[in-house]
Amino acid sequence: MAKLWAIIKREYLERVRSKWFLIGTFLGPVFFGAIIIVPAYIASKSKAGTEVNDTVILDVTQTGFGSRLANVIAGGPAGLPPSAPTAAAASGPVPTVRIVPPSALAAAESTATHEVMRHVHSGYVVVDDQTVAGEAVRYAGRSATSIPDMERLRSAVREAVLSTRLEKAGINASQTRDITFIPLNYSAERITEKGRGGSGIASVMFGFAIGFLLYMTIILYGQTVMSGVLEEKTNRVAEVVMSSVPTNTLLSGKVLGVAAVALTQQILWVLTTLLMIKLRAPIMAKLGAAATPFALPSISPAAGILLFVFFLLGFVFYASLYAAVGSSVNSEQEAKQAMTPVLLFIITTAVFIQPVLLNPTGGMAQLLSLLPFSSPIIMPIRLTVTAVPAWELAASVVILGLSCLGAMWIASRIYRIGLLMYGKKPSFRELGRWITYPG
Repeated sequence: MAKLWAIIKREYLERVRSKWFLIGTFLGPVFFGAIIIVPAYIASKSKAGTEVNDTVILDVTQTGFGSRLANVIAGGPAGLPPSAPTAAAASGPVPTVRIVPPSALAAAESTATHEVMRHVHSGYVVVDDQTVAGEAVRYAGRSATSIPDMERLRSAVREAVLSTRLEKAGINASQTRDITFIPLNYSAERITEKGRGGSGIASVMFGFAIGFLLYMTIILYGQTVMSGVLEEKTNRVAEVVMSSVPTNTLLSGKVLGVAAVALTQQILWVLTTLLMIKLRAPIMAKLGAAATPFALPSISPAAGILLFVFFLLGFVFYASLYAAVGSSVNSEQEAKQAMTPVLLFIITTAVFIQPVLLNPTGGMAQLLSLLPFSSPIIMPIRLTVTAVPAWELAASVVILGLSCLGAMWIASRIYRIGLLMYGKKPSFRELGRWITYPG
C-alpha cells in the first residue's frame, strides 16, 4: 500500500505542477465564462433581422393575398384588407408586391432573380393557389440558409392563410389578429419521486454538459496515461521501477494518480462555472444587458456520490485499456493506430448521448447504462434528467466495477511484459499469450 500511495503521489504532483495543467485549469474558467456570458450578451443586444422585409412577393392568386402577406411580414395585422402596412408595422424595408399573371410567372421570377443577384432585393416569394390553400409556398434568395428568417416567413404565410380562411368563414376581419395571435409562454418542470426537480430544459442541458465533460476527460486523460507509459518504456525508466514495484501496483498507481489529476481539474472547472453562472446577471447588468433567468437542476448528495463513482470507475476502465496500448507499442505513431478500438468505444457512446437525452427511460438507454464501455457516460446523464430505478443503478455499478477489475487485470498482464518488449509491434495472438503467461 505504501508503494501504491507513493506512485499515486508522484503521478499526481508531477502533473499538477506542470505549466500545461495550470494553463488548462485557469483557461477553462475563462472559456466557460465566455460561453455563459458572451452569447447571452450578444443575444440581448441583437435585433431581429429585416432581410425578409426586403422580399419581393410574386402574387399569382389575383386575390390580393400577396398584399395581405406583405402586411404580416412588415408587422401589420393580417386581418385588414390588402393595403400598405399600418403604423404598427416594424421598422425596416416593406415587402414589394407584384401581381403576376400565371403565364408571366417565369419571366417575373427571372427578373426577381437578377434583382437579388444585384442586391436590389434579398429574395422573392411565389404565392399561388396552393399557398392560399395552405399547401405550399416557394422562396428563393439570400436568406434561404437562415433558419430564423425562414421560420419567420413560414409563420407569416400561416397567419395570412388563417386570416383568409377566417374571413371566408364570416369572421370580422378586424378581429382576426386578436383571435389568431397567442403569445404563449411555455415552461416545463420536471417532477420525480422526490418532488419537483426544476426546469426540464435545464436538466437536459445539464445532462448534456455532464456527458460531454466525462467524454472529453476520458479521452484527454486516457491518452495522458498512454503517453506516460510509452515515455517510460522508451526511456527505459520502467525497467528500473519494475525491479522494486509489482506491475499491478505500478499500473494502479499510475491510473489512480492521473484520475486524481483529472478529478482535481474537473472540480475546479465545475466550481468556477457555478461562480460564473451566479455572477452572470450582475456582469450583464454592468454591461447594460438583461440576463435571462437560469437555474441549475437540483442534484442530491446521493446523486453527486454516484456521479463521482461512475467517473472514477469509467476512468479506471478506459485508462487501463490506454495503459495496455501504451505498453504494447514502441512509438507515438503505433500508439495512434493501436488506440483506435478504444476510441471507437468512446465515440460510439458519444453518438448515443442525444438519443438518450430524448428518451432517458427507453430500452436503448437502459441497455447502454449496463454496458461497461458506455455506462460511465450514459448513466450519469440519465441520473441528471430522470429517476433511474435502484436495480439499474446497482447492476450498472456492479458490472462496471467487475469490468474495471477485469480491465486492470488484463492491462497489468500486458503491462508487465510489454514494458520490456522492444522492436516489433505484437499481434493479437501475441497479446493473448502475454495475458495467459504464468507469473
